[in-house]
Amino acid sequence: MLMRRRKVRVETERMTLRPPQHSDYRPWAGLRSRSRDFLVPWEPSWAQDHLTRKAFTNRVYWSQRAISQSSAIPFFLIRRSDDLLLGAITLDNIRHGPAQAGTLGYWIGEQHARQGYMREAIEAVVHYAFNELDLSRIEAACLPENVASRGVLERSGFKYEGVAQSYLQINGRWRNHVLYASLRGDRRGKTDVGLNA
Repeated sequence: MLMRRRKVRVETERMTLRPPQHSDYRPWAGLRSRSRDFLVPWEPSWAQDHLTRKAFTNRVYWSQRAISQSSAIPFFLIRRSDDLLLGAITLDNIRHGPAQAGTLGYWIGEQHARQGYMREAIEAVVHYAFNELDLSRIEAACLPENVASRGVLERSGFKYEGVAQSYLQINGRWRNHVLYASLRGDRRGKTDVGLNA
């Protein structure tokens, strides 16, 4: 049975969140390239072909498959005022049934950081996950020293839950991560990270 491709789009105050398209290649590659030093410390090691058109084409096809299978929803952050790509956010590892959960991952171009775009995107995607996908738990993880990421999660209502040892390979090394979650019925629980940001 062929599954109809789902149209996924979320509007925020300043942005349209939508899946990547083939025509996004040049803006995406340019933004990632210009932001390399800003992003690399927080991400898995980039493959040698990371910024190639072929790798991006594979990313677009993966996005389409993930959406049609309801396993992930990748969004590009497009500023409506000038149609500019700012970054990306993905609701991944979507589990239905008893779990009703998903995992959030995100990045933003260096020149667009600290302007509230990611908080706007996180809050919109969480709202979408709870209200459109009927999920009850959204998880996120980041490096303990990533104060900016911890702050934006906490300001977006995520609760600190603990530390996962050797959680992901980041920049070529297994790294511990701090774990956060946003629950549909519970927005309580903050640490002091991000309160002064």
